[in-house]
Amino acid sequence: MSQNLAPHAHQSPDRPLTGREWGVLLVLCGAIFLEGIDVAMLNVALPAIRADLGLSTGSLQWVMSAYVLGYGGFMLLGGRAADLFGRRRMFVLWLAVFLVFSGLGGLATEGWMLIVARFVTGIAAAFMTPAGLSVITTGFEEGPRRNKALLFYSGTAAGGFSIGLVVGGLLTQLGWRWVFFAPVVLSAVILLAALALVPRSPRPDRAGQSVDLAGGLTITAAIVLLVLGVERAAHTAFGWTALTVGAGLALLAAFVAVERRAPAPLVRLGILRNGPLVRANLAGLLFAAGFFGFQFLVVLYLQELRDWSTLQTSFAMIVIGVDAILSPVLTPRLVSRFGNARVIFGGLLLAALAYALFLPVGADWTYATMFPSLILLGVAFSLAYGPLTIVATEGVAEEEQGLAGALLYTSFQFGAAVGLSTVTAVNVAATTSTSPAALLDGYRAALWVPLAAALLAALISAFGLRSRRGAPVVASGDPAGDRAPAEVSAAR
Repeated sequence: MSQNLAPHAHQSPDRPLTGREWGVLLVLCGAIFLEGIDVAMLNVALPAIRADLGLSTGSLQWVMSAYVLGYGGFMLLGGRAADLFGRRRMFVLWLAVFLVFSGLGGLATEGWMLIVARFVTGIAAAFMTPAGLSVITTGFEEGPRRNKALLFYSGTAAGGFSIGLVVGGLLTQLGWRWVFFAPVVLSAVILLAALALVPRSPRPDRAGQSVDLAGGLTITAAIVLLVLGVERAAHTAFGWTALTVGAGLALLAAFVAVERRAPAPLVRLGILRNGPLVRANLAGLLFAAGFFGFQFLVVLYLQELRDWSTLQTSFAMIVIGVDAILSPVLTPRLVSRFGNARVIFGGLLLAALAYALFLPVGADWTYATMFPSLILLGVAFSLAYGPLTIVATEGVAEEEQGLAGALLYTSFQFGAAVGLSTVTAVNVAATTSTSPAALLDGYRAALWVPLAAALLAALISAFGLRSRRGAPVVASGDPAGDRAPAEVSAAR
């Protein structure tokens, strides 16, 4: 059922947001900012954590992998839970879980305690994030108002990650445990604001709908195994990776079989007939692969080869955070004038240009030489990320908005895992020794991975440039929904 925040739906769809709408939007932006800053701060703090807890390199890797598995593995289940059990209810509940286990991570005295805490924190984020996104997509009417809200939201998400790199470096100077305690304070403030500002919605009507337990178990296990196999590919034997990925694909096939027969499927397979949604998810997966893979390589280059400190590296890369300013300021104007599809396509081409400019990286590059790639990547993110979110949720029935958001975030997360694993594998294979020249050869070889990912994403998104305006939308529950495409204009 609708929980539209607009008190007068008959008014112009491009009227300014009300104070109440801004309040709700700021709460949800706070949550996605929290998720981004939490991940970024931990990335910076890993060396200090290893030194204090005496973790091996393998155990340290699991500190990050545990969060990725929880977040990526439970995302689809989390998105559907928001549709079935109430978006506000799921958002508030799992925000509280996020708060508790972030604090427990800061109290960890053994590696396994930290790994468990990060896994549960990732699960909490997997339920909280799509619930928050679906509050926006159901609370703001489709069109300019929703676009404005989503672009502001995406800019905040990007800002959280960029700011987290610097804040994490500063907090680590005080002690790595503050990297976990700081999100506790922030999430407590957001939780109180959510209870006061996010409106209650009528309990979803689940009459005749049973919870698809078999679908939930198979898809969660499938994604966990796929993410695990891809994310650990560069650190384990090929046979182990092949077995893990193969088991994940087998469970994915089992999930499809279950969903075809389920009376109330977790994922209505007909939603995948929505051309713009599928393109947005594929482009998002590839864009995330290139974006996170490139940032990882830049960090290695600056810290391994150039011997820059963590804080110096963080300040060097914060320029990518320009997307936090451009997403709500510039991108809405471009979308209004050129349409989502063209803006996405332009953003992906800019990303490819940013990666291409970094290909000839030298051992003594100045920051001024690196700057064009970093600033272009920030602009590219502002042009691609928000509009991809709009296209992936546009035209989807209200009762499936949580699912649509979860599909997109799963694509982003899986793409990040693929990108990091692939650039690591190529870098390791191309690095023949620890000499500066060999390290540089490894970076240059691996930099082709983000470039290829961005170009392939641009190719996929190019098909959206020809989308027809006003194509019919098939709502959830329509018997035709599993037979006819639900084509939606991606270039409004």
